[in-house]
Amino acid sequence: MIGKVTIGKDFYGVLAYNEKKVEEGVGYVIDSNIGQSTTVNMTQEFNLVRQLRPGLGNAVFHVSLNLPYSDRLNDKEFASLGCDYLMKMGFDNNQFIMYRHTDTKHEHIHIVANRVRYSGRITNDSNIKRRSREVLNNLEKKYGLTQISTNVSSIKSLDQREIEKTLRTGDLPIKLVLQKKIGSAISRASDTTEFIKLLQEQNISPRFNTSTTTGRVSGISFNYQGIVYKGSTLGKKYSWNSIVKQIDYGQDRDRSIILSANGKERGTDRVGEGNLRTAIKPEPRSEGVAKGTEDPAQQSKGHVGKIEGNGMTWPLANETDWTPFKLELNGHGARKKSKRKKKRKGLGL
Repeated sequence: MIGKVTIGKDFYGVLAYNEKKVEEGVGYVIDSNIGQSTTVNMTQEFNLVRQLRPGLGNAVFHVSLNLPYSDRLNDKEFASLGCDYLMKMGFDNNQFIMYRHTDTKHEHIHIVANRVRYSGRITNDSNIKRRSREVLNNLEKKYGLTQISTNVSSIKSLDQREIEKTLRTGDLPIKLVLQKKIGSAISRASDTTEFIKLLQEQNISPRFNTSTTTGRVSGISFNYQGIVYKGSTLGKKYSWNSIVKQIDYGQDRDRSIILSANGKERGTDRVGEGNLRTAIKPEPRSEGVAKGTEDPAQQSKGHVGKIEGNGMTWPLANETDWTPFKLELNGHGARKKSKRKKKRKGLGL
């Protein structure tokens, strides 16, 4: 079950949204402790209690509770679940109204509640999304629903983007699929070899971060359907430091199987060779020609010299050949000679 929580300022807007669903025939009220009337009248009723705390800006609590496509609850069961949720979230003495919508394939309800209690106290909204996930974990067990996340401290829950994608497509998030499959592999594997085998049988390719000198593994990622998740992003339970505490791992013993798994994941593993490095054959070179240089015979006559090492050794072009460089030198020499002649004339020599 996925809960999408928002805290807001305006009761009218969220009530108008739900009442529009009712008018369109795709929504109806399944439980409430306020009078069911027009949007304006219900807003006024919420605001009467809100006046007990006039300085509170965000008085509106709105949550949608969404079941997986495979789960079903009737109205009475859903209303009971909604009330249990409110009680555990601290809304045990607050105004609320609960709507059920039928415009999507997955079953879901919307609850609008007042954070200002009838006593005038305020229901705390600190860490409200984390607390909501913990409450939903317990309710999934109580009502026999599909459990999305069981241990918040060791398993990362879905973020807002992943929740919205799940609701839009109806597909189970890859993060949850990986958590379930990897968790199963960890619990069943006795050593590193078996752990890798169990992952690969489920089309999961592990990628180990290893030291090139010692072979020490410092982390792990998982490739599933072309999407790669770092173990730590799935939760502490799936980090390498946690995994090695649950399986038999030997750094030296398991180095070859880990290198082989890396090679298979990257598509570079050779049959029967694992991920062992092989010598790279040098490219054939023309005799007498260094790699990366051209054959002097193929160079154009426009070159004025051949580069060898770090300096220029001899001209490639004939001395008799015309080059811009030679012309410039000849012109410079002719001008010097002309100046000397003029100077001698002036001296009467």
